[in-house]
Amino acid sequence: MNSKRPVNLDLSTIKFPLPALTSITHRITGVILFVGLIFLFWALDASLSSPEGFESVRNALEHNFFAKLVTWGLLAALAFHFAAGVRHLLMDLDFGIELEAAVKYTKITIVASVVLVVLAGVWVW
Repeated sequence: MNSKRPVNLDLSTIKFPLPALTSITHRITGVILFVGLIFLFWALDASLSSPEGFESVRNALEHNFFAKLVTWGLLAALAFHFAAGVRHLLMDLDFGIELEAAVKYTKITIVASVVLVVLAGVWVW
């Protein structure tokens, strides 16, 4: 098949629909969560190693701005990943397959994610 149509390889010129952007962000948050496991496993290992290790992790999470920021970022990624995962499960059940419904479910996903991220921020800070 020899197509004479032009091929656009510049992704910055393509306008993605909202459900596509949410799906891409879902994948990105999955990678963030995977990389964030390094921090979480370190904290778990240190907190279970001794009472002093537990106190050092507790102090880091209570008083260290960077540790709080990382924790909040991981919780934000988890919140969005969870909400978008529920949307994907609904799509597997044939809800939100058409573009109008997909945009509606995507907007609900974004609102739910924002609420969860704000709640996580209140809890961490």
